[in-house]
Amino acid sequence: MEKVYKMTIAGCNRELPVCPVDDKLDIAAFIMFGDVELTERAAAELLKKCPEHDVLITAEAKGIPLCYEMARQGCRQYVVARKGVKLYMRNPIEVEVKSITTAHLQKLYLAENEYRFLQGKRVLIVDDVISTGESLTAIEALVNKAGGNIVGRACVLAEGDSAKRDDIIYLEPLPLFFKG
Repeated sequence: MEKVYKMTIAGCNRELPVCPVDDKLDIAAFIMFGDVELTERAAAELLKKCPEHDVLITAEAKGIPLCYEMARQGCRQYVVARKGVKLYMRNPIEVEVKSITTAHLQKLYLAENEYRFLQGKRVLIVDDVISTGESLTAIEALVNKAGGNIVGRACVLAEGDSAKRDDIIYLEPLPLFFKG
């Protein structure tokens, strides 16, 4: 039987599968893809806690549905930092990122039209989970390169020590599961 971590998020009861990261650490996997009810409720609850903003930004990952829904319910504008350069992306800027859920170093990119759009705007960074903060740091670097004004950092779950941070807005803490 699969080990799960039960929790309530934005009024939704969910069972998160517990997955090994390595021989010393397991994490509870939080996947919003396909969970419309949770995405809508989490977006609404986060928006109540977030400062005024002009645009949202997230990395090309599991935070996209949340970012979209927060934009739909709120400011109506969002940008996705891409994990690869696409043919249509002109004069991209890039930063490197290492995430707990990704085995290798990655890069995030914004096309010129996106970073020019962010310039001078109040930007809210959005993600599904903040754990080590590496993805957050990379997005902050992109927003700073673009000349945007970061007004907040929001996520559904703050994992491990991230729940102790005073610079992020989140709905629930998510524990890490250390072995022996």
